[in-house]
Amino acid sequence: MNKIFETPLYPYARNRDQDADHPPRHKVIVVGAGPVGLAAAIDLAQRGVPVVVLDDNDKVSFGSRAICFAKRTMEIADRLGVGQAMVDKGVQWNQGKVFFGDRKVYDFNLLAEAGHQFPAFVNLQQYYIEHYLVQRIRTLQADGASIEIRGRNRVTAVRPHDSHTALTIDTPDGPYSLEADWLIACDGAGSAIRAMMGLDFIGRVFEDNFLIADVTMEADFPTERWFWFDPPFNTGQSALLHKQPDGVWRIDLQLGWDIDKTEEQKPENVIPRLKAMLGEDTGFELEWVSIYTFQCRRMARFRHDRVIFAGDSAHQVSPFGARGANSGFQDADNLIWKLQLVLEGLAEDSLLDSYDAERVAAAEENILNSSRSTDFITPKSDISRIFRDAVLDLSEHHPFARPLVNSGRLSLPTVYDGSVLNSGDRLPGADAGTRPGAPCPDAPLGDGFLLPQLGHGFTLLTLNADAPDVVEEAGLTIPRLAVTTDADETGALAARYLGTAGSAVYLIRPDQHVAARMETYDDGAIRAALRRAIGQEYRP
Repeated sequence: MNKIFETPLYPYARNRDQDADHPPRHKVIVVGAGPVGLAAAIDLAQRGVPVVVLDDNDKVSFGSRAICFAKRTMEIADRLGVGQAMVDKGVQWNQGKVFFGDRKVYDFNLLAEAGHQFPAFVNLQQYYIEHYLVQRIRTLQADGASIEIRGRNRVTAVRPHDSHTALTIDTPDGPYSLEADWLIACDGAGSAIRAMMGLDFIGRVFEDNFLIADVTMEADFPTERWFWFDPPFNTGQSALLHKQPDGVWRIDLQLGWDIDKTEEQKPENVIPRLKAMLGEDTGFELEWVSIYTFQCRRMARFRHDRVIFAGDSAHQVSPFGARGANSGFQDADNLIWKLQLVLEGLAEDSLLDSYDAERVAAAEENILNSSRSTDFITPKSDISRIFRDAVLDLSEHHPFARPLVNSGRLSLPTVYDGSVLNSGDRLPGADAGTRPGAPCPDAPLGDGFLLPQLGHGFTLLTLNADAPDVVEEAGLTIPRLAVTTDADETGALAARYLGTAGSAVYLIRPDQHVAARMETYDDGAIRAALRRAIGQEYRP
């Protein structure tokens, strides 16, 4: 067993608030020290916003849980100061194979184009990510940031008010009370905050069960995602194999609906299933075993006045497609810059409604893709199975059938089409991948890459275009990042950001989504776009 499970990362220590005569008030309290809660807290601290994290545990999550982290998550993690650590430790992969029975029907490459700082995916156990994020918090604390993480502080009551939220917290020394101007609930799928507020999910629970096991073994399988439909070692079901660091492999085996979960998790029942898959002579040790019933559900709203939900506390999907943790990182990335502007008085709190609108739309997109994947993997009728098997047979020799194969549409960031924060698109012939609402694609730039140079705030990105070095509007100072396309000899920068145009001007949001784009700098249009992007009507 990896020793990282046994070491308290943020052990309980009595804090000054427990001795206060009246409940202390904090600007932001985050409940939950999983990856999403920690990411949100770090983003706040880097922006100068004081934050307290409460968690009923004091260690990393047991088991690897989430393991597949997409390129977009790496880009977000890079801005949080942990991206390189995740890449260095993780197993990088771009390719995968799909099998039907005992034969390979096709393979795929998720990042066929060059010119990106990060790979399509990195496989890394969740406990390492939590460890790196807590280390980052310690670094920020040493640098004077107001960020605190309190272990074994369990929230037992939540009382929302118009101006704040009151909390009761239980500790080894007994209960105490706090108040938060803003409460961010990142306390997971079984969110106690959600339950205490009488809120619930809407969506589907799938009538199937999957055995998920992490095993330590020496194996010569390539660093790829392998997915089987109806394999000989799990007849009539499905299976998935992923490599992780430290010689750990993730194995998913579909079991069906009518099972005894307790019995199926016993080693004497798990080991024969794994031997049938891996071979009788393959030596391995179990690190973690669990059984999941997959759900595709979400809250109706993620914002409830001064209580905001993010990550699994707000939405759940099946793991096919790696959309859970990746979407949670994007929740935090979307929320925190908006909350900062509200706290600084630069935006009305109605700006936070755009978090709800944009991330509910993202959750709907993830749920749709995840539901379709689960329906394809586990057909619910004879005709559905006939269709699926025919698609798999055809895909072996006919490329037209391969897009129909759905072993999990792997996580991609959501484009916020239709967001109220978007401005009109005035860049003719440009690539759709950089339209308003889209996340900025990376590209080579000089000796490095574009995205790290965009920073943490609004940025005016100009390509082969004249513009002021700084734009001051609505209380914000927006720096310009001026580049020329000859700074990228590969041509990727021009292809992704110019299209057929000779120049371009982009207003980039702090979460590195495009707010507006145009061919040349238009002062009035940029100022209007900035006001719109922070939830204000333009006033000259």
